[in-house]
Amino acid sequence: MSNAVHLTLEHYSSENKETLANLERILMTGRLAGTGKLVILPVDQGFEHGPARSFAMNPAAYDPDYHVNLAIEAGCSAYAAPYGFIQHVASRYAKKMPLILKLNNHDSIVKEDDPIPALTSSVEDAARMGCVGVGFTIYPGSKPWRDMYQQLQSVAAKAREHGLVLIVWCYPRGSGMSKEGQTGIDIIAYAAHLAAQMGAHIIKVKLPTDHIEDEKAKAVYESENVAIGTLAERVAHVVQSAFNGKRLIIFSGGSKKEDAEIYDEIRAIRDGGGHGSVIGRNSFQRDKEHAVEFLTTVMDIHAGKIQ
Repeated sequence: MSNAVHLTLEHYSSENKETLANLERILMTGRLAGTGKLVILPVDQGFEHGPARSFAMNPAAYDPDYHVNLAIEAGCSAYAAPYGFIQHVASRYAKKMPLILKLNNHDSIVKEDDPIPALTSSVEDAARMGCVGVGFTIYPGSKPWRDMYQQLQSVAAKAREHGLVLIVWCYPRGSGMSKEGQTGIDIIAYAAHLAAQMGAHIIKVKLPTDHIEDEKAKAVYESENVAIGTLAERVAHVVQSAFNGKRLIIFSGGSKKEDAEIYDEIRAIRDGGGHGSVIGRNSFQRDKEHAVEFLTTVMDIHAGKIQ
């Protein structure tokens, strides 16, 4: 175990040894092993957005084997997906690549102003298939927030029982929030703090903009001169909001973009003290050769090998 990973695990010292071992496995896998940084390949977009919208631009990606092999070849820290994709590959790949089972999901067939994901698998499924962790999405700001928070607490308790790492996808949205507010700096920082308070070991949020949604929060940001002018400063504030960096904060890659734009975002995450990235569409919507080269560059930027 490297010193960076040892220091990270000290922040989780109250967890049982099985959970710590699984968190260590993630942090000691792939190209970023030992750095304290991580890059996860998530492929829940087929469920969330539909297969054609997700995979038609790279038809090889319809095959669940494609994604786990991409994660291995590129040197990712872990691979996350819903039940069907994990079930298909678990018996052959659970020992080769840390697997994360996404326990709840939301489709885009029905449009909702106040969404809540459906439970589509269980902690027991994850343990049976040899996963190192479970992923769970919450939508702070959506009207059923109480149900989601209570579901998360039940999942967190079961994950601890089975020694699994808990990764929380924390995506603010809801009818009482503007579109800009979903990625506003005050809302993203608040969401990261909420996930940390509910026991997440790894927290996934979107990159924040300089928009401030809440007027009371805006007054504090202005009176206290909280630095949010650059993306790196906003990342630093989100990291600070999750126990002053003592919880692992990783950032979503979002919809497909040009390589150079993503690389600039990765530099901002690194310079702001973020712990890594979760990059799905920007990985598997490229052809495999391009995706491996792209992910290699992303990881080298996170590691400081590329400035």
